[in-house]
Amino acid sequence: MQKQTSNPLCGVPHIESPFVSRLFEDTTDLETHRVASELAVKGYAIIDFPDVDFDQMAEHIKANLHDHYDFNTWRTHGHAAGISLRVQDAWTFNEDVKRIACNEHIIALLSRLYGRQAWPFQTLNFPVGTQQHFHTDSIHFSSSAERFMCGVWAAMEDIDETNGPLMYFPGSHRWPIYTNEHIGKCVAELEGTPTQAIYEAMWRELVEANGAKPEYFHAKKGQALIWAANLMHGGMPQLDPDRTRWSQVTHYFFDDCAYYTPMMSDPFYGSIAFRTLTNIVTGEPVPSCRPCGAAEVHRRHDVGADWVGRRGSLRSGAVPARQSGRGGGRCRSRYALPAAWTARETQVAALRRSDCAKELDPGLRRGDNYSDIGRRL
Repeated sequence: MQKQTSNPLCGVPHIESPFVSRLFEDTTDLETHRVASELAVKGYAIIDFPDVDFDQMAEHIKANLHDHYDFNTWRTHGHAAGISLRVQDAWTFNEDVKRIACNEHIIALLSRLYGRQAWPFQTLNFPVGTQQHFHTDSIHFSSSAERFMCGVWAAMEDIDETNGPLMYFPGSHRWPIYTNEHIGKCVAELEGTPTQAIYEAMWRELVEANGAKPEYFHAKKGQALIWAANLMHGGMPQLDPDRTRWSQVTHYFFDDCAYYTPMMSDPFYGSIAFRTLTNIVTGEPVPSCRPCGAAEVHRRHDVGADWVGRRGSLRSGAVPARQSGRGGGRCRSRYALPAAWTARETQVAALRRSDCAKELDPGLRRGDNYSDIGRRL
């Protein structure tokens, strides 16, 4: 009997899949197997950054970015307030930052771990500890299919308990992804721009309910940590404000997904905060798409520009129904979908029924748009 090697869940990252053991059983590289196993079980894995010039690049970055930070104000006020210093997307002007983000060994490893091509879309460079409340990246950077996002954090100096180590809750990446609707929040009804603070009380209770215990990464210079999208993680307070804690975070998405920010979205009101992203490697924009499967890229459907531009459409398009909301009064009113939306949904449903009929009946295929059903995952 021939061994089954297909992946019935192509819309789930390999390291998040219940079939993870099967997906990596033929892997001969022991390091890849170790990293896959640790990501699957713990939600993170520690590696040595794979570039012999890392130390030199780190020193260049420190020197070149130093003047971008107000260290004096941070040490006087910011440190005690629990905030940090950062430069976002320094890859746009610093070649060493870009080189770390575009490391071909990291990208190849992530692509193998997730089962789709990885690409970097954001860099963050920190000269001190983040001192950030623990959180999950899934509310900031998400995808459909979900969980096709990860971070790689690289230490540019030795880090211990006094200069703000990373902390994380092993195994928390397996918890459900909770977004606005789960905590009773409607973006359209919030004053100002939402921040992760609206989730922090829930996260604390979630950690307590699961009996989760934190671990801390006392990194050596040149070590890196890969973490899964939904891993609960944060930054410990920096006990010594006179020290630095230089590091770089690179965030990666994967091909053939739609990319958006759940914290800024009310999807069932038609308001989805799609992200406009650039592949740092190529410098080219990456469109969101709805593929029919990673193995069927020829059938992918890009999300139209009109949809990507709909951020905030709830405020301009939805009609306040002003009915009392349920759920402890946390949603102060309900919003009725505009008639144009409901009419469009009826049209979409009809098209889907038609599409399904053609897909199920080989005699109704349209050119090369449909593959032979027997060859599908």
